[in-house]
Amino acid sequence: MDQSIDFAAPVARIADRHPDSVRWRKYAGRDVIPLWVADMDYAAPPAVIEALHRRVEFGLFGYGQPWPSLIEAVQEHCLREYRWAIEPDWLVWLPGLVSGLHVACRAVGQPGDGVLTATPVYPPFLSAPVESQRRLLTLPLVKDDMGTGWGWDFAAADALMKAARLFLLCHPHNPVGRAWREDELWQLAALAEKHDVVVCSDEIHCDLTLTGAHRPFATLAPEIAARTITLLAPSKTFNIAGLGCAFAVIPDAGLRRACQAALHGIVPHPNVLGLAACEAAYRHGGPWRAELLATLRGHAARVEQAIKAQPRLSMTRVEASFLAWIDCRELGVEHPAAFFEQAGVGLSAGADFGPGRAYEQFVRLNFGTTRALLDEALARIGRACANP
Repeated sequence: MDQSIDFAAPVARIADRHPDSVRWRKYAGRDVIPLWVADMDYAAPPAVIEALHRRVEFGLFGYGQPWPSLIEAVQEHCLREYRWAIEPDWLVWLPGLVSGLHVACRAVGQPGDGVLTATPVYPPFLSAPVESQRRLLTLPLVKDDMGTGWGWDFAAADALMKAARLFLLCHPHNPVGRAWREDELWQLAALAEKHDVVVCSDEIHCDLTLTGAHRPFATLAPEIAARTITLLAPSKTFNIAGLGCAFAVIPDAGLRRACQAALHGIVPHPNVLGLAACEAAYRHGGPWRAELLATLRGHAARVEQAIKAQPRLSMTRVEASFLAWIDCRELGVEHPAAFFEQAGVGLSAGADFGPGRAYEQFVRLNFGTTRALLDEALARIGRACANP
């Protein structure tokens, strides 16, 4: 089966051909390159598209549930990629990652209990605790003086975790692009054990690690797995987020029952097309994913080079995914996202990724697009920075 795709193919007016695209429709009719919402400009693997055609031709679209070969595909993927042997009954299927965050917040503790997360972070990490009647606790990540990366203030984490029942971990981290090292994960695990905290580890970008290898948090030790909810999906890796299919891996039976009770009657079943796409992606998407990773590594390097050329911008190396977190504090503009939008590049505003105005002087750039479009966006950023 041919799994190749031309990742450099020009984007043929996606805003016109793909009118339901949130990302592209935002700037419809304007000369603004949309590099904000985290989906990519690449067609899904051919095997996924073929599987969807077969499922549509079947013609029945009633309520669905995962089937044995799909569950086997998930198991085989986790074992092959991460040496993680999971049991079928550990799986709790979901329509998306955000649903999983809300379920975790409702399943652990009681209203008013603390939920800790590290900022800057994907915005639903900030809203899910509040919308679940929990108390949001935020731990700022620290950027080292050498500019080589973002990391943890473990002393601050220790102090804050005392007041938490749940820790929402983003691993790899969106938006700073860190793929957490094993020693960092062990330190977080030790704190979780010390304070008897459940960890909900969002690992939705784990198949897009650009440097090194990903270590699922739950694989550190059996006692760590017993307090961990791992959220996974093929959606980011294979660009199929709109199909609505994700799952949680929850080894502990009591924690799993609590999550199942929290989602009952509120969270819908996964989309039947999403389930079909999930199996095809995990079974046959490997060669396509390898080409994608090579493309993203090249794009990450181009972004880093372009930002490094701007004396008033900075960023750290992207270790995972297709998102760059850019520091604009030296640029001298009040709202960098609005500034770059006026220059013809639509980026995610940093203010959405933390409390108050903590990250207002940052922007997030999605480089999961074609090289030509990315190069044009970077050129526009360069011209804008020359005349702020």
